[in-house]
Amino acid sequence: MTSLRQRMLEDMQIRNLAVNTQQAYVWQVSQFARYFNQSPELLGPEQIRAYQVYLTNERKLAASSIIIAISALRFLYKVTLKKHWSLDDIIPAPKVPQTLPVVLSPEEVVHFLECVESRKHRTILTTCYAAGLRISESIALTPSAIDSKRMVLRIEQGKGKKDRYVMLSPKLLEILRSWWRVERPQHWLFVGERPGRHITRNAVEQACQEAHAACQIPKPITPHSLRQASAYYTTFQSSFILKTIGLGQVQSAAVYGRSALLRPEPAQLAIVDPFDR
Repeated sequence: MTSLRQRMLEDMQIRNLAVNTQQAYVWQVSQFARYFNQSPELLGPEQIRAYQVYLTNERKLAASSIIIAISALRFLYKVTLKKHWSLDDIIPAPKVPQTLPVVLSPEEVVHFLECVESRKHRTILTTCYAAGLRISESIALTPSAIDSKRMVLRIEQGKGKKDRYVMLSPKLLEILRSWWRVERPQHWLFVGERPGRHITRNAVEQACQEAHAACQIPKPITPHSLRQASAYYTTFQSSFILKTIGLGQVQSAAVYGRSALLRPEPAQLAIVDPFDR
């Protein structure tokens, strides 16, 4: 597996896949090889099918988890091993159930943020909500990304290695300015424990779990929940604003509009501060 693993890593690096994707694909292929105790080079369509049945019926993994394994195997056999198979027939992807997100109310968001003990973690999570950022984007902000004249934040190399601008509300600007005045960060806005590195997402997610336990809100709360709430309350009917926060087309976020919460009035669909909702 060592030479095959190296070849697969090189193939992913050539295609500039995200580091997290590379790690996930290598791990998935190693699990596949370990299940049969053979190199994937010696395995074929029948073993792939048997492994999918195992993941579905015995492991009972969610469709989204199975899709990651399937994507890894497709890359391995199509790109690295160059098998000329009809991959859609040999490695079919399961249908992902359409579910509704559990959206936090504005009052719940404020209460939750008040329960975050660390000022740094509270500022990061507030940024996720006010700007509709992913946690990975929020922790990687730099002081130079704050453009107070244009009232935007510059997100560099977000999901899919894409740069974009997002809305910067007046309230968030003041929160970030207050943070900068006290901490005076240089390269990263939110410095981590390791010198020269920004804070890790694990540290923020741990703080999020602790605040969730403290606030006693029965709904599930993660950093992504704040991004979902931001998308629902400010943007889901506007394709332009959806694109600025990185949700792409309307269809990719339309699920927020199917929840039981009231839809915003058309007059309220301008670029607004989520805290004003």
